[in-house]
Amino acid sequence: MGDKLIQVRNVSKRFPGVLANDRVNLDIERGEIHAIIGENGAGKSTLMNIIYGLYEPTEGEILFEGKPIEIKSPLDAINLGIGMVHQHFMLLPSFTVAENIVLGTEPRRNRIFMDFKEAVLETQQLSETYGLRVDPYRKVGSLSVGIQQRIEILKVLYKGADILILDEPTAVLTPQETEDLFGVIRNLVEDLGKTVIIITHKLQEVLAISHRVSVMRQGKMVGTLNTKDADERVLAEMMVGREVLFEELHKVELPKEEVLSVDGIRARDNRHLMALDGVSFNLRAGEILGIAGVEGNGQTELVEVLTGLRKMEEGTLTIKGVDAFNRTPREIRKLGIAHIPEDRLATGLSREATIWENLLMGVQHMEPYAIWGIHMNKGKIRERTARLIEEFDIRTPTGDILAGSLSGGNMQKMIIAREFSFNTPILIVAQPTRGIDVGAIEFVHKQIVEKRNAGTAILLVSADLDEIFRLSDRILTLYEGRITGEFLSGEISKREIGLYMTGKHMDSIERGGAYEQ
Repeated sequence: MGDKLIQVRNVSKRFPGVLANDRVNLDIERGEIHAIIGENGAGKSTLMNIIYGLYEPTEGEILFEGKPIEIKSPLDAINLGIGMVHQHFMLLPSFTVAENIVLGTEPRRNRIFMDFKEAVLETQQLSETYGLRVDPYRKVGSLSVGIQQRIEILKVLYKGADILILDEPTAVLTPQETEDLFGVIRNLVEDLGKTVIIITHKLQEVLAISHRVSVMRQGKMVGTLNTKDADERVLAEMMVGREVLFEELHKVELPKEEVLSVDGIRARDNRHLMALDGVSFNLRAGEILGIAGVEGNGQTELVEVLTGLRKMEEGTLTIKGVDAFNRTPREIRKLGIAHIPEDRLATGLSREATIWENLLMGVQHMEPYAIWGIHMNKGKIRERTARLIEEFDIRTPTGDILAGSLSGGNMQKMIIAREFSFNTPILIVAQPTRGIDVGAIEFVHKQIVEKRNAGTAILLVSADLDEIFRLSDRILTLYEGRITGEFLSGEISKREIGLYMTGKHMDSIERGGAYEQ
């Protein structure tokens, strides 16, 4: 390290109405693992897309090995040895591993037909060279996300990349898959001389894998540190511009009356495939029950069934002793369930409505906000709006502005304020901190635990294992629509729980492994 490979000098990127990068400077050294961190909208992905040639800078220049260059397309980047693995994989599920890896640069037979045998041979050689084991004959759609990510990395290496840009590489990986990926990255850098740039928001992973870390905030580069000189508090403060406390969350013990019971639920997804296959559990007052699983294993469908948004084919759902089988969302809410949805923009709010209108949703027909159920009581509505804005720290000059003008974190606070204000005995909370900065995460976590301490039963569905472990009193693991494990807080490690999230716990049990209960 020490040899400057890529130098970004005073780069700005403007989109209509948005300054995404503002005179950014960055040095990438040869043979390093360099993390780029920042909250959503900080400009980190835009900057990497400029280096990869997907965007051209509005101002500034890029130097490669000390010489000014123009990267006008990904082809220019690839010719320089720069490759990028995007957060959302770009693989064709119906193609084999070998076909995906050579796509676009296929070996040819008679200069016309793709030479599949040669593609398989080249995939095997590539796999062996880089220690990334894959089966070239397997269809990609049948593989886990961890293996699919290996294929994306092999695709980039096949094209001759010496510099790899990985965008949120662990977003959908289990702890085991994350450890495997980090092993691959270290091998690429330490043994094979590659350079790796990682875009992420997971501070623990930054500290575990990178040599240096650069922090962006609101389109600007805040600074670059040697990772050995940083810790979570320092990086979090640089990301949000203020101190983030990371306090221990105080929980109190309460009598735990069962308020929700699920028994043998079966339901199909939007493709009419079985998404929930005999799911059973209970939820008690004054506890947070976390659902851990790799995304796409039935979590979305479970939340939709519990909130009346999806029909179940079989099973029973009981809320406070009342049969709630296939009730409507309004009936479910009346029985005592509030819901923070996983997609705040699609189902959590109306961007075209004002903040006060969004906060009123669900009680607009009730006293004291409606007179005789028809006329709005504007005075009471204003009081409610002002109280919730202050109590939940929604950063806005007024409740009259459109919800769509808020930041992601403030949108989430608005939804939480509305749903918490219903004071229901049960809360279903899905992906509560997705896409929001660490300061807002700290606030949201405190609100959830305070609600739990007041006796509310909370079902927490999150793809973030750190969040599940920090908040939950009990944890259930969900794999392919089935519950594979149940654990009390502190009873299992993140690494062990990954086996239950991928169905591999049975393999361990059959081998007499350490994870047998």
